[in-house]
Amino acid sequence: MGFSLFPRSAKFYDLFKEQHRKLAKAAGVLDDLFSSFTDVEEHCKRITIIESEGNTISRRIAKELSLTFITPIDREDIHEINLTQEDILNGIKSIASRIGLFGFDRIRYPAKRIIANLKVMVDELGVVLQLMSKNKKAEDHLLKVENLKYECETLLMVGIGELYDGGEEKADYAAILEIVKWKHIFDRIEGTVNRTESLADILEGVLLKNA
Repeated sequence: MGFSLFPRSAKFYDLFKEQHRKLAKAAGVLDDLFSSFTDVEEHCKRITIIESEGNTISRRIAKELSLTFITPIDREDIHEINLTQEDILNGIKSIASRIGLFGFDRIRYPAKRIIANLKVMVDELGVVLQLMSKNKKAEDHLLKVENLKYECETLLMVGIGELYDGGEEKADYAAILEIVKWKHIFDRIEGTVNRTESLADILEGVLLKNA
């Protein structure tokens, strides 16, 4: 066996894809929760388990980065991809946890649409990661993510507008509490969508630097 002065090369793209599979799975479960709104507790449990598995992969990536001298892309990019995918997964968990906690009797349509878009955004970024690992272009997929982000912004404004458009006859304690709860949900959704767009920006930057 030959001797090398350098640590073994970590397969960061493989780790990113493994991490992303957990992210995509969680996004799919969240989308199913919002679209069907059944078995809420079971959906939340599944997302919690997936999030824990994803965090384990994130720690593996961080450990490999600390042990690897030569990396396929810049070290700060590896760190940012790892951190951002972990943040999105944590955001999905926070959304699901609050849906389970707040005891809603229905899912508002704008929220349902945004989560459906979020799932597609996550799936598209998985394709981008695949293309990156093969040194291929991914402009079309990144553009789709950007367009979905704009649509999410419009849906978010519609959703928040609906919260405050209940009329004076509904301005009782229960209605106010409903507004507060849904505002918490929309805030978490907005943050998670924004982090997903951030991942797209990071991946685009890596592609441009390594073109």
